[in-house]
Amino acid sequence: MAASELYTKYARVWIPDPEEVWKSAELLKDYKPGDKVLQLRLEEGKDLEYCLDPKTKELPPLRNPDILVGENDLTALSYLHEPAVLHNLKVRFIDSKLIYTYCGIVLVAINPYEQLPIYGEDIINAYSGQNMGDMDPHIFAVAEEAYKQMARDERNQSIIVSGESGAGKTVSAKYAMRYFATVSGSASEANVEEKVLASNPIMESIGNAKTTRNDNSSRFGKYIEIGFDKRYRIIGANMRTYLLEKSRVVFQAEEERNYHIFYQLCASAALPEFKTLRLGNANYFHYTKQGGSPVIDGVNDAKEMVNTRQACTLLGISDSYQMGIFRILAGILHLGNVEFASRDSDSCTIPPKHEPLSIFCDLMGVEYEEMAHWLCHRKLATATETYIKPISKLHAINARDALAKHIYANLFNWIVDHVNKALHATVKQHSFIGVLDIYGFETFEINSFEQFCINYANEKLQQQFNMHVFKLEQEEYMKEQIPWTLIDFYDNQPCINLIEAKMGILDLLDEECKMPKGSDDTWAQKLYNTHLNKCALFEKPRLSNKAFIIKHFADKVEYQCEGFLEKNKDTVYEEQIKVLKSSKFKLLPELFQDEEKVLSPTSATPSGRVPLSRTAVKPAKARPGQASKEHKKTVGHQFRNSLHLLMETLNATTPHYVRCIKPNDFKFPFTFDEKRAVQQLRACGVLETIRISAAGFPSRWTYQEFFSRYRVLMKQRDVLSDRKQTCKNVLEKLILDKDKYQFGKTKIFFRAGQVAYLEKIRADKLRAACIRIQKTIRGWLMRKKYVRMRKAAITIQRYVRGYQARCYAKFLRRTRAAITIQKFQRMYVVRKRYQCMRAATIALQALLRGYMARNKYQMMLREHKSIIIQKHVRGWLARVHYRRTLKAIVYLQCCYRRMMAKRELKKLKIEARSVERYKKLHIGLENKIMQLQRKIDEQNKEYKSLLEKLSNLEITYSTETEKLRSDVERLRMSEEEAKNATNRVLSLQEEIAKLRKELHQTQCEKKTIEEWADKYKHETEQLVSELKEQNTLLKTEKEELNRRIHDQAREITETMEKKLVEETKQLELDLNDERLRYQNLLNEFSRLEERYDDLKDEMNLMVNIPKPGHKRTDSTHSSNESEYTFSSEITEAEDLPVRMEEPSEKKAPLDMSLFLKLQKRVTELEQEKQSLQDELDRKEEQALRAKAKEEERPPIRGAELEYESLKRQELESENKKLKNELNELQKALTETRSPEVTAPGAPAYRVLLDQLTSVSEELEVRKEEVLILRSQLVSQKEAIQPKNTMTDSTILLEDVQKMKDKGEIAQAYIGLKETNRQSPQDYHMLNEDGELWLVYEGLKQANRLLESQLQSQKKSHENELESLRGEIQSLKEENNRQQQLLAQNLQLPPEARIEASLQHEITRLTNENLFCEELYADDPKKYQSYRISLYKRMIVCRSCESCFSVVSFAVSGALIEKQAASLSFFQRKSPVESFTMPITSLTAFFVSLGVLCVICVSF
Repeated sequence: MAASELYTKYARVWIPDPEEVWKSAELLKDYKPGDKVLQLRLEEGKDLEYCLDPKTKELPPLRNPDILVGENDLTALSYLHEPAVLHNLKVRFIDSKLIYTYCGIVLVAINPYEQLPIYGEDIINAYSGQNMGDMDPHIFAVAEEAYKQMARDERNQSIIVSGESGAGKTVSAKYAMRYFATVSGSASEANVEEKVLASNPIMESIGNAKTTRNDNSSRFGKYIEIGFDKRYRIIGANMRTYLLEKSRVVFQAEEERNYHIFYQLCASAALPEFKTLRLGNANYFHYTKQGGSPVIDGVNDAKEMVNTRQACTLLGISDSYQMGIFRILAGILHLGNVEFASRDSDSCTIPPKHEPLSIFCDLMGVEYEEMAHWLCHRKLATATETYIKPISKLHAINARDALAKHIYANLFNWIVDHVNKALHATVKQHSFIGVLDIYGFETFEINSFEQFCINYANEKLQQQFNMHVFKLEQEEYMKEQIPWTLIDFYDNQPCINLIEAKMGILDLLDEECKMPKGSDDTWAQKLYNTHLNKCALFEKPRLSNKAFIIKHFADKVEYQCEGFLEKNKDTVYEEQIKVLKSSKFKLLPELFQDEEKVLSPTSATPSGRVPLSRTAVKPAKARPGQASKEHKKTVGHQFRNSLHLLMETLNATTPHYVRCIKPNDFKFPFTFDEKRAVQQLRACGVLETIRISAAGFPSRWTYQEFFSRYRVLMKQRDVLSDRKQTCKNVLEKLILDKDKYQFGKTKIFFRAGQVAYLEKIRADKLRAACIRIQKTIRGWLMRKKYVRMRKAAITIQRYVRGYQARCYAKFLRRTRAAITIQKFQRMYVVRKRYQCMRAATIALQALLRGYMARNKYQMMLREHKSIIIQKHVRGWLARVHYRRTLKAIVYLQCCYRRMMAKRELKKLKIEARSVERYKKLHIGLENKIMQLQRKIDEQNKEYKSLLEKLSNLEITYSTETEKLRSDVERLRMSEEEAKNATNRVLSLQEEIAKLRKELHQTQCEKKTIEEWADKYKHETEQLVSELKEQNTLLKTEKEELNRRIHDQAREITETMEKKLVEETKQLELDLNDERLRYQNLLNEFSRLEERYDDLKDEMNLMVNIPKPGHKRTDSTHSSNESEYTFSSEITEAEDLPVRMEEPSEKKAPLDMSLFLKLQKRVTELEQEKQSLQDELDRKEEQALRAKAKEEERPPIRGAELEYESLKRQELESENKKLKNELNELQKALTETRSPEVTAPGAPAYRVLLDQLTSVSEELEVRKEEVLILRSQLVSQKEAIQPKNTMTDSTILLEDVQKMKDKGEIAQAYIGLKETNRQSPQDYHMLNEDGELWLVYEGLKQANRLLESQLQSQKKSHENELESLRGEIQSLKEENNRQQQLLAQNLQLPPEARIEASLQHEITRLTNENLFCEELYADDPKKYQSYRISLYKRMIVCRSCESCFSVVSFAVSGALIEKQAASLSFFQRKSPVESFTMPITSLTAFFVSLGVLCVICVSF
C-alpha cells in the first residue's frame, strides 16, 4: 500500500512548531497526489493550511494509533520518526510518571528531579532473574541483562551511561552498582559496594563543581570495573579517570565555582585541627572568588566536609594523610593570592616577606627564597651553558597558575590511586562489568580545548554505538533467515579522521607545540591551509581568524583557538618542581615520585588506571632516549591513547547503553521541555537508533500474536491448521506490496507504517460489527421495555389520577388560605416599604434643600462682594476723575485770580495813597477779631475730638494686633498639622504600594471569578426576568406613592393656609389688645403730668442738699436702651456688608479642614430634624388645646393682669431701693453739714450740679416721650374701639403653663385682682415719694418688651412656615430623583449596581459635609472638637481593610478634584494663600478617607 493512501480524512499528522517542536493536527479532507496544500485542524480547534515543499513534496509524518502511544519500547512504534519518539517519551514522563523507556538496546532515562520509590530491595528482587522485555523499563533491567549475559555467555559486559551535565548519569551508575551488590548476595561483597559508593563523596568533592547548568557537575569521566569471581560475586573494583578540567583550579566563569573541596575547607576553617592552615572566607582567595557565587542554595559545605572525611576513613586513608591532603589544598589557595610587581617589561619581583607566599612555603615545607626566586625566573639550557632569565609579570602569573594546576592534578591522581588500592580484589578476577560514567556532547557560546576533547570522545563512542546497533540488527535478520539489504547509516569515521588521523587537528596541535615560537594564530592558519575546502566537516567562521568549526554527529561546534597550545602543553618549569620535591613535607614528594613512575617508559599503572592528563615538565636540557619523549607527551596525545584503550575495552565487552536526558534547565520536577529534549536525543544517538531501525523492519510480530490480533480480518474458510500459512494468505490479500513485509522463521517483519494500516482496517471491521450488534440488541431491548412500561403506565395512571384529584382539592383549600395570608402579608410589606421610603424621602429632601440654600447663599455672597468691589472701584475712578478736574479747575482759577489780583493790586496801590482808604480798613477790624476768637475755640474743640479719636484708634489698633497675633498662632498650629499630614501621606503612600500588590492579586482572582460567573449566567438571566416583574410591580407602587404624596402635599398646604389665616387673626387680636393698653396709659398721663411739676419743685429743693454721688436709675437705663436700640439697628444695617464678608474671611483658614466635619453632622442633622418635627407636633397640639379651652371658658384678662401684677411688684421693689438711697443721702448730709461742703466751689456742690443736669436732661426726654404717647393714644382712639381684655387667652395659657409652682400661680392671681381695682387710692399710693414717673417708665419698657416678643414670635412662625414649605418641595424633588436612580440601578447589571450605589453615597456625604463646614464655621471650639472626633474615627476605621482596598483608589482621586474645586471658591487671595493650598489638599485627602469610613460603616 502506498504511503500517500494513508493521508485520508481524519488521519492525524505531525507538523513543525517553533515552540513545541512538533504539534499534532488532523486532516480535514483526503490528500490527493498533486495537492500543494493540506487542510488541517489543530488539537485546540484552529484550522490551518499546511503548504508542502514544492521541491521534495514531502508529506508531514503520520501519528501512531492510540494503542501504540505510551509503548515502553520506541522501536515498537509503527511510525518511527522524531515526533513519534518525542511524543511517546512525553506521554510516559508527564502522564504516567515513568522515567525509563527502551529504544531497542538503549535505555532512555529522564531525570525527574524528585525522589521516586522505585529503587528499594523489593524492586531489585522483582527484576532479578527476569528477561529484559518482561517487565517495565528500568536501570535494574539493564543491570540484570548485563549480569545474565555475563553469566550465560561468559563475556565481559559494559554499561555506558552518558548525558549532559545534570541529567543523572552518576545516580544511574550508582543504582547499577547497588543492583550488582544486592544480586551477588554476599555480605562481604556488599562491603565492597559500600566502599565503591563511599568513593562518591571523595570524587565529587575533588572532581565536581558548580556550573551554570548544574550545581554538582562532574568535571571528569570515569570507568569503574566491578570484578566478579567464578560464582559471579563481587570481589573488587577499579576506577579509571579521564580528562580532569584542571583550568577550573585557577579560573571560573561568572556564576560558577571551583571544586567543592576548596569551599568545604573554607567553611571548616574554624575547626581546631585546621587552625594551622590559616584559612578564611572563600571570598578572600583569588582561586575561589572569581565566579562571584561562593554558596550553593541548599548545600552546607561544612556538613559535606564531614561526609568527605568519613568516606576517606572508610577507604583506609588515615587522618595524617587526610591532613596532608588538606594542607596541600590550602597551599594551592594561598599560592593563588601571590602577587607580582613589575620591575620593567621583561622582569618582575615578589614583595619581601609576602604573606601568601610565606604561608604557602610553610605549608609545603619549602624555602621561601628559592620559591620566590623561581616564580620570577626560569632556566634556559643551551649546548654549552645554562642561563637564568627573569620573566615578565604576565609569564610569572601563568607559571604560578600552571604550578597550582600541576599540584592539584597530581593530588587528584594520588587520591584515585589510593581509592583503587582500597577497592583492589585479593582473589583472582574471572569477569567484570564496567560502568562508564562519561560526559555527553557539549556546546557553549565559547568552546575551548576541554570541549574539543569531550566531543572527540563522544564521536568515538557514537561510532562504537552505531556499529553495535547495526550488528544487532544484522544478527536479528540472519537469525530469522529473511533477505535483507545493506542499511545506510551515518558513519562518523571522517570526523574522527579529521581529529586523530595523520595531519589531523591533534597532530597539527602537537607539531605546533614543538615549535619554539608556536602560537595559537599560527596553528589556526595551519588548520585553514590543511583542511579548509578539502574536508567537508571543517569550516572557518566568517568574522574570525582564530576559530574553526567542526561538523559533529550531533551539531556544528565553533572552537576558539586561544589557549589550545597552552592547555595542550600544560607546561610547568622544572625548577619549581625540584623545589617542591625537596620539601620536608613527606606527602608532597610522593606525588611527584608517582608521576615519575607513571611517566617512565617501563612502568605501568599497578591498578590498571590509564592516566589522562600528565603535565610535561620542562627539563634544563634535553635527555636522550625514550624517556624524554614520554616526558614531553602532550595532553591531547595522552587523551587519544587513553581513549583508544577505552575503545578496546568496550569492543572487547558486550555494551549496554543508558542515555540520560535532562527534561528542563530549571530543575522543576516532572516538567518536559520539548526543545531541550530533542536537542539531547539528537546528541546522544537515540534518533540515530530509531533511524537505523526504521530503515529495516521495525515492527515485528510472532505468528501467534498476529493471528490472535487480526483474526477479525479473516474469514472462516481462510483459517487453516497451520498458523503460519494462514497469516501468509491473509497478508497477501490485505497488503499487495510484498516489499512491505517479510516472513521469518518465528516472526513477521513489517516496514514502517504497515501496522498502523492493519490497525485501521481492523478498527473499521470492528466498528461495522459493533454497529450491527448494537442495532439488533437495542431493538429487542426497547420492545421488551415498551411492553413493560405500557403495563406499568396503566397501573400508575389509575393511582395517579385519584391522587391528583385529592391533591387538587387540597390545593384549592391551600390556595384560598394562601391568598388570605398573602393579602395581609403584602399589606404589611407595602406599609413598611412606604414608611421607609417616606422617611428616606424626607431626609433626602432636607439635604437637597439645604444644599440649594447654601448654593443660593454663596451666589448672593458672590454678588454682594462683586457689588462692593464695583462700588470701591467706581468710587476710586470717580475720585481720580474728580481730582483731575479739580486740579484743572484750580489751575484755571489760579491763573484767572492772578490776573484779577494784578489788576486789583494796581487799583489798591492807587487807593492806598489816599486817607479814606485807611479809615475803611479800620471799620471791620473789631468784628474780625471776634470771629477769629470764635474760630480758635472751635479749633480747640476739634483738637480734643481728634485726640479722643486717636485714643480710640490706638485701642482698635491694639485689639487688631492681638487678633493678628492669634491668627499667626493659629497659622503655626495649622503648619504643624500640615507637617503631621505630610507624614501621614508618606504612610499612605506605603499603603498604596501594598494595595497595588493586593490589586495584582485581586486581578488574578478576578479572572477566576469571571470563569466562575459564566457557570451562573443562566441563573442570572432568570433573576433578571424576576427582577423585571418586580420592576413592573414597583412602578405601579411608585405611581400610587406619587399620587399619595401629591394628596398629602395638597392636604398639608391646605392645613398650613388655614393655620396661617388663624394666626393672622390672632395677631390682629394681639394688636388690638396692645392699643387698648395705650388708652389705659393715656388716662394716667394727666396725673403723671401733675406729679411731674411736683417732682420738679422737689428737685429744685434738693439742689442745695449735698450728695456723695448719683446712681443711675432703671429709667435712665431704659431710656438709653430705647435710644441705643434705634442706633444699633442702624449700625447693624450699616455693618451688614462687613458681617457678610466675615464668613468668607474666616473661611479662608477654616476651609483647610472643611471636610473633616462630614460624619458628625449627618447624625446631628437627623436629630435636629426629629426634634423640630416633635416640636412642631407639640405646638400644633398646644394650639388645638388652647382653642378648645378658649371656646369652653369665658374671656378673661389673664395675661394683662398677671403682667401688671409682676410689673407692680418690680416697681415697688425699685421704689424701696430709691427710698433707702434717699435716706442714706439725707443722713450723710446731716452728719457732714458744713459751709465748706455746701460752698459753690466744693466737690459735693459740683456733683450735685452734675446730677441736676442729668436729671433735667432725662426730664426733657420724658416730656418728648409723653408727647409721642399722647399722639399715639389719640390715633388709637380714633381707629379702634376700646376693649376690656388686653391680651389673648393663648398668651395667658402659655404664661400659666410656664409657671411650675402653685404658689407662683396664686401670687399671680392675687396680683391680677389688685391690678383690676382702679381706685384713685392706688394712684395716690404710687405717687407717694414721687414714684409715679418710675411706674410709667416701667410700663413703657414692658410694653416695648411685649412688642418685641410678639414680632419675634411672628417672624419665627413665618420662618418655620417657609422652612417647612421648602422641606416639602425638596423632599418631592429628592423623591423623584431617588425613583429615577432606583429605575436606573434596576436596569444595570449586578456588578455595576454596587458602583452606582457607592457613587451616590459619596456625593450625598460630600454635600452633607459641606453643610457641616458652614454650620461650624462661626464656632471654632465646636469645630475643633468635631475635628478631633473625626480623626479618632479615621484611626479606628483604618482597620477596615475591605473598605480601604476596594473603594479608596476608586474614589479618592475624584473626591480630591471635586473638593479642591469647591475650596477654590471660598479661598481669598491673601498673603497666606501659598500656605493654605497644600493643607487644603491634604485635608481633602483625609476627608476622602473619612468618607470611605462612613461608607464602610453604612455597609
